[in-house]
Amino acid sequence: MPVIPVAGSEKFASTAEDSQIDIKDVDPGLRLHTSGALTEVDALTYEIVRHRLAAITEEMGETIKRMSGSVVVTDAVDFGVCITDEIGSAVQVGMYNAQLCATMDMAVRWTLKNRSANPGIRPGDMFICNDPWVGGGVHQNDVSLFAPLFVGDELFAWTCVVAHQLDLGGVSPGSWSVHSKDVFWESLPIPPLKIVSQGSIQADVEDSYLRRSRIPALVALDLRAKVGANNVAQQQVHRLVGKYGADTVKAVMKRIMDDAESRLRARLREIPDGSWTSVAYQDQAREGDRGLYRIVVRMTKTGDELEFDFTGTDEQADGLINCTFAGLRGGVTTGVLTQLCGSIPWAPGGLMRCVSVISEPGTINNCTFPAGISKASVASAWATGNAVHECLASMLDSEETDTPNFMSVCKGTFGLSMLAGLDHEAHPFVTMLSDCMAGGFGARPDRDGVDTAGESPNLGGRIADVEMNEFAYPVLYLWRREEPDTGGPGKFRGGVGGSSCMILHDAPVDQIHLVSCSAGKAVPQAVGLSGGYPGSASYELIFRDSDVRAGIGARMPSTLDEIGGSAEIVPPALETQLNWNDVYYFEWQGGGGYGDPLLRDPGLVVSDVRNGKVTPGAAEATYGVKVLDGDGEASYDVGQTRTLRATLRGERAGKAAR
Repeated sequence: MPVIPVAGSEKFASTAEDSQIDIKDVDPGLRLHTSGALTEVDALTYEIVRHRLAAITEEMGETIKRMSGSVVVTDAVDFGVCITDEIGSAVQVGMYNAQLCATMDMAVRWTLKNRSANPGIRPGDMFICNDPWVGGGVHQNDVSLFAPLFVGDELFAWTCVVAHQLDLGGVSPGSWSVHSKDVFWESLPIPPLKIVSQGSIQADVEDSYLRRSRIPALVALDLRAKVGANNVAQQQVHRLVGKYGADTVKAVMKRIMDDAESRLRARLREIPDGSWTSVAYQDQAREGDRGLYRIVVRMTKTGDELEFDFTGTDEQADGLINCTFAGLRGGVTTGVLTQLCGSIPWAPGGLMRCVSVISEPGTINNCTFPAGISKASVASAWATGNAVHECLASMLDSEETDTPNFMSVCKGTFGLSMLAGLDHEAHPFVTMLSDCMAGGFGARPDRDGVDTAGESPNLGGRIADVEMNEFAYPVLYLWRREEPDTGGPGKFRGGVGGSSCMILHDAPVDQIHLVSCSAGKAVPQAVGLSGGYPGSASYELIFRDSDVRAGIGARMPSTLDEIGGSAEIVPPALETQLNWNDVYYFEWQGGGGYGDPLLRDPGLVVSDVRNGKVTPGAAEATYGVKVLDGDGEASYDVGQTRTLRATLRGERAGKAAR
């Protein structure tokens, strides 16, 4: 789309250079604690302080979960926390949604450059931000709150919290504007604003922030949960400094980043050099669009460094699927953390020194203002992470080792289902169903992927209990379960995904609002490796005017054939109403497979059929295994299986089997 310039937007445009800072850009009146780098720290003290910093991020996570009233925070764990040094380099991130914390350094450094002189950065201050062109989050619903930590009169560190907010305005409930053509259809971004001054929330700034939301009380509670998490972190870091001294703690922080860098470089040197490519796709930029959009990356590993070159990625789209450079960087960072740093401390301030990124502004994963970005986190940012994941896994697959430690791409995307309306008590609500977070993990080179395991970027994420959703919102689940044939076929199968099916229940009105926004319906997102097939595509249906409610008292339905009514296929982006007699069904993705499915042990295929992971039809058509079902014990026909596999190989080669 042609980019319409917006006066002054250049100030907020983040690039790769914004991951660095020139001290000359900081107001000279703000004193930075830069000593400690040369302080000698014995091994025991280093480990004690290092582990204490990690424990503080856990305390931050527990604080926000205990104080928040949003199931997206308390149950789905869609938040992140981190501690940075005085210039924003991330020393320790919590084991939560890593994508959210991957760009906190950008937001802190922007604040140092643009807020240190006016309005100033002082003890007790906290800055709020939901501007992905600045950093600190991937789309506008990711609201970060970061606080400078002073020791004496010197800025010593920053504590940071970021969490998804359920509604911050815009055209559609939940702020996922499926009709969006640019950011002005969506929740407008807030660059860093001082919302807490000298320990007190500023009422005028908070009112301006809350006024945009359909559920201001819940958003206000989450703001206080973030304040509480920062307060806990600051108290604990001050205790640490009081016990060991500022220079010692700062020396440990610098060494954590240096050690993480050196360990990642050592790991990279063990792997053969080479280049790997990947293409990830996004389908439907907005409701009614029929486009397919590519994210292209070439990863080159040379010695102890990685370069990700996104040249050739499609131009930014006229819709909501774009992401800023912050989203691109989040996708790269989470790929590196999850694929290469399983035994290395998660200190992005050191790890990302090994990584360089090439990207063209104006593309769908490095868009310029005012492109639409309300779906960025689960659209182009997530797809960027998938492409990076595939390249890294392919690189690790080239390594000769007896203990391979990687997997195919996990559940390819987050299938958004946003509900809004009046709850059981006739109070307004907006919620995001987290069911699809139980996605299948990718297969490994020596074992199947984990079924309904979660999400690789969000290590702490989980799905809300069915009973919790039914308690909080006017819905009744007909089922939530794993679905066969959703895991990518392979010598080792990808983990399966699942499905949920629900109706309105105990509602004060006879309809609620639905915003569905799920990528991967035209093209599966979780690709396989080394001949493995991708996981399933996303799939959603709305059954209009079903009579299923009448029979629930006698028997709960268990198949789609029992639902009745008129079935409507839900496209990748849709905003509609669910009426009293409608049934909503959504199925999410499994992980990619590894290796040729015709090489899978037939006994494992039989076990999959018996356990409901694979259907008999897929066992024959994809795995070439003729499963027999007799006397309650599944087995397979050896002769027919041999013939089936020979036929399938012949079809691949374009000739009849002999």
